[in-house]
Amino acid sequence: MGEYRLDRLGEQIRDEISALILGGKIKDPRVSTFLTIHRVEVSGDLGHAKVYISSFLSPADTKKGVKGLDSAAGFIQTILSKKLRLRQFPHLHFIFDESIKEGFDMVRKISELDIKPETEPEDSDE
Repeated sequence: MGEYRLDRLGEQIRDEISALILGGKIKDPRVSTFLTIHRVEVSGDLGHAKVYISSFLSPADTKKGVKGLDSAAGFIQTILSKKLRLRQFPHLHFIFDESIKEGFDMVRKISELDIKPETEPEDSDE
């Protein structure tokens, strides 16, 4: 399957799972509406899809949410396979992802640095 098609399928899966989370369709109490699906990577043979989850909640609460999504993976796959109509629907693997938090921490650290902008030297010939 082409790379573009896999990316598009990943985006569709991300949108559908986000709609399930926000709509409260997943009844597991560990799954919070504050969970964010960062990205979805679908394997070339459509056997597996890695769903990266992040949140601004504490890491412990986010990990609980990922475990809740893991336990509801069969339900989510059933709903998505009916909507997306694929011959073979990928098995979903939910992964805790801290990259957004790490990015914000990096921006905060950079902004805390006290670096003065470099001024251009003036020409003395004028």
